Amino acid sequence: MSSMWRLWKILFVFSKYRLDSLIPVEHLPVGLRVLLWLAPWRLSPVPSDLNRGTRLRLALEALGPIFIKFGQILSTRPDLIPDDIVNELKLLQDRVPPFPEDQALALIESQLGQSIDELFAKFSSTPLASASIAQVHTAQLHTGQEVVVKVVRPGIEHTIKRDLQLLETMARLAVTYSAEARRLKPMEIVEDYRHTIYGELNLMIEASNATQLRRNFDNSELLYTPEIYWDYTRPKVMVSERIYGIPVANIDELYAQNTDMKLLAERGVEIFFTQVFRDSFFHADMHPGNIFVSRENPDNPQYIAIDCGIVGTLTEEDQHYLAMNLLAFFNQDYHQVAQLHVDSGWVPATTKVHEFAAAIRSVCEPIFEKPLAEISFGQVLIQLFSTARRFDMEVQPQLVLLQKTLLNIEGLGRQLYPQLDLWSTAKPYLERWMRDRFGPKAAFQELKRQLPSWIEKAPKIPGLVHGALTRLNHLDETQQSMQQEIVQLRLALEHSNRQKRQHAIAWLVTGTGLFTWWQAFALGVPEMTGAALTCIGILWLLVKA
Repeated sequence: MSSMWRLWKILFVFSKYRLDSLIPVEHLPVGLRVLLWLAPWRLSPVPSDLNRGTRLRLALEALGPIFIKFGQILSTRPDLIPDDIVNELKLLQDRVPPFPEDQALALIESQLGQSIDELFAKFSSTPLASASIAQVHTAQLHTGQEVVVKVVRPGIEHTIKRDLQLLETMARLAVTYSAEARRLKPMEIVEDYRHTIYGELNLMIEASNATQLRRNFDNSELLYTPEIYWDYTRPKVMVSERIYGIPVANIDELYAQNTDMKLLAERGVEIFFTQVFRDSFFHADMHPGNIFVSRENPDNPQYIAIDCGIVGTLTEEDQHYLAMNLLAFFNQDYHQVAQLHVDSGWVPATTKVHEFAAAIRSVCEPIFEKPLAEISFGQVLIQLFSTARRFDMEVQPQLVLLQKTLLNIEGLGRQLYPQLDLWSTAKPYLERWMRDRFGPKAAFQELKRQLPSWIEKAPKIPGLVHGALTRLNHLDETQQSMQQEIVQLRLALEHSNRQKRQHAIAWLVTGTGLFTWWQAFALGVPEMTGAALTCIGILWLLVKA
């Protein structure tokens, strides 16, 4: 019932803002066009005082954090979404309507156990920024350090839980009634998103993610992450260093300080690959509201990352297969790409590799040797997914966050430096990573890392070998004993089956004998009486056997 009520609210908001007017009905099947034309919301006029972008933004705000997240992703895709809509959706990055300041103050004091005046020398009750899940206030510690205080929206857990229940219900229905949906693994994707979104609600998790990211890029020219003040951090409140960077979406301001835009775009690509392949720990919510550029050294620009509530990780196997796939793409070796998909289990083992390779080539070949301005990875991914569907490729839930992050990175790169040659920027990094990961130097480093453990275990090896051999001997004896028991059991079963057959025959013969005896008695034929007694005698002999 909760899911049905939420679905009703979604339909109500959909009709209130007449979002059906945003649907390109000319591309829909005739039946669906007729259904939309007959829908009851057409009785409501399209709000004349609101443009389409504003209506979409207000609808997403009204529906809550999950829909706002969706709008944030769309805001980074000017290649797919018209400019007037993109400009409105950008407001969802940090300008969502705030919740009342008295609620924020009460929550901070209850979480930290002190009054605002005891905690901070200065505190601004007006939010600096407000997003889908939390809002941020500026403050100053008694030490003089300027900080920002992040506070989770009160009651947001209930809204998220309700939306997740609706998504789970829709996913379950899709799996039940659609083979195509089962291939896309919607239940696993919803479960992954549940884990991710609940991680955002716990600011202790975000604080630990930010600390890890800061440690990974310690003293790096590429990326800076603000310091976390753990003494002032709780599940619903987080205090961190205040930064004064330029929002990455403020292109005019970046140009005004003579930022090296080409280097900035290239470093964005390098940061992405460094996080994914070197650290296997990547910021997975890199929309423009969470990314800034340092005002220092515009000739040597440095990114600043905030809001680390969503991070992604990959296993070593996924890292390896992903790197090999990307390198094969960059080398235009589509047969290798297809073979890797089979080896990794992403497509069935029965897939014809040469046919899969030809299909991938038809999608990817047209985009090579083109700058980012002439490529839409969103469209390429859609085409690749359509191609993969023909070969029963299953969606890998562990890669969904990575795909989302890659689209965010592409959207940023397109805004910063559309002439970026993604291939020449990414390929050398991947080649270097593969060389460092699997080359002689890497093997020596792994040997050096494992050697102390091997030396420590060396004295125990003879005993371990003896124990293993002893267990093998016992295993042989156990197997022999089990084989003997199986033989005995088989003989017993055969004897039991033989007896059952004998008894069945005996009862059949007995029945025949009794029937014959009854006929002999009734008809007065002595010869038949003898035959009946003979049958009964046979029964007695079989039973005794």
